[in-house]
Amino acid sequence: MQYLYRIAPTRDGFLLESTPEEDAIVSEHFNYLQALTAKGVVLLAGRTLHTDETSHGLVLMKVDSEKQARFLMENDPAVKAGIFRAELFPFSVALVSKNILQA
Repeated sequence: MQYLYRIAPTRDGFLLESTPEEDAIVSEHFNYLQALTAKGVVLLAGRTLHTDETSHGLVLMKVDSEKQARFLMENDPAVKAGIFRAELFPFSVALVSKNILQA
């Protein structure tokens, strides 16, 4: 099963000015997703490059259940710390380009 969670900063201006504490938690967030990617759970993770209220990130996962997807989302360090809010969606990839990682 595939699930996608969408994350967005909870604080206006976060992407322009973050605190050292927020930076440390965002590093934990990245390491968390990196470890899940190495395990084959996270298929794709990234964010928009906007720095306004439209900015958001996406995490696409392959999991066994909605319960597992929700657990992983809620235990994302940045979500758990309240730096990002998150929404979970069932998802199904329909098409993937072989050029996905080429700039």
